[in-house]
Amino acid sequence: MLINTCGFIQPAVEESITTILEAIKDAAEAPGTKPLIGVAGCLVSRYGQDLKDGLPEVDLWLNTEEIELWPGMAALALSTQVEDDAPRNLSTAPSYAYLKVSEGCSHDCRFCTIPSIRGPHKSWTVDYLVDEARQLAEKVPEIIVVGQDSTAYGSDLGDGHDLPTLFKGLAGIPALKWLRIMYLYPAGLTESLLTLLRETGEPFLPYFDIPLQHAHPDVLASMGRPFARNPKKVVDRVRSFFPEAALRTTFIVGYPGETDEHFEALLDFVKEARFHHLGVFPYWPEDGTPAAAMDNQVPDEIKTARRDTLMELQAAISAEIMEGYVGETLPVLIEKASDEWPGLYIGRTWFQAPEVDGVTYVSAPPDVELALGSIVEVEIEKADTYDLSGLV
Repeated sequence: MLINTCGFIQPAVEESITTILEAIKDAAEAPGTKPLIGVAGCLVSRYGQDLKDGLPEVDLWLNTEEIELWPGMAALALSTQVEDDAPRNLSTAPSYAYLKVSEGCSHDCRFCTIPSIRGPHKSWTVDYLVDEARQLAEKVPEIIVVGQDSTAYGSDLGDGHDLPTLFKGLAGIPALKWLRIMYLYPAGLTESLLTLLRETGEPFLPYFDIPLQHAHPDVLASMGRPFARNPKKVVDRVRSFFPEAALRTTFIVGYPGETDEHFEALLDFVKEARFHHLGVFPYWPEDGTPAAAMDNQVPDEIKTARRDTLMELQAAISAEIMEGYVGETLPVLIEKASDEWPGLYIGRTWFQAPEVDGVTYVSAPPDVELALGSIVEVEIEKADTYDLSGLV
């Protein structure tokens, strides 16, 4: 039983601990040979020895600094052998796979624990990643590039290793149908990169996940965000190259010192920018971060109220954007058959990333079976706040 954990903020820590405790209980009650329990990820890197002391039932602890050693450590715990050059097994749906291009982060955002947990930015080589992506593309139609800062890819490796070079290699894989890039820092979305993306065309999807975190320059300056403090410029630049682009972002509300005026500026920006997708998080004062030591902390009830207000605004914007697709025919990647009734499938169109965005429900005729992992043309007949529904 392998549990991949998050230790970024307190709610994630609590969820991870709850999951581990549930796994311990399930393992103890399992018939036959007791399964080994392995715990991996950020929680281990952040609280290693304390976890080991408090949860002796866990058989294997895997921290992110030893990620290359995980296969050998797991094999040793299971008393098996590691196969050299064994193909990667997928734990995702039969429609997509993540390609992690880098580990860690070298930015100094004052609210963030990632550099202390995962260390400085470290990239894998272009050849290694393109080879892995080529193998993945034989199994799934969509590859999703991820990293703490994807636009910083290769900055630690020197010539021949940067996001444009990697992107050219990935886009040239014949079997790949969709290529999505997540976690694009605003400063890295230069005109030269956007020109390359536009000229490449398929399989690149014009979906831009840009973690802005706030819109007011005073708050951004206090956060220590590593880019020019006018997010409107970034949004306008992307849309000047991709007028049809789907934009996703995340914001933190209730950061120390955030005033009503700062929050109103954020609301105004969201109204104007009209993001396809938006996530909102109340600020959490994490131990060891400079922001946690600031004097002007915002009360929890104000954080919660601001989150709810912003999400209510975004829900209305999302509903309007989704309604605009009614009557259009969109490509939809089929992920699974629904349990609601025969012939109903759940998929995603090009502006819906897995796990974080909405989905598209697809109805097929009784005599038609849609293959999981296939891309089909769907006529959109209905829109909800975040989801779409249509017919093949």
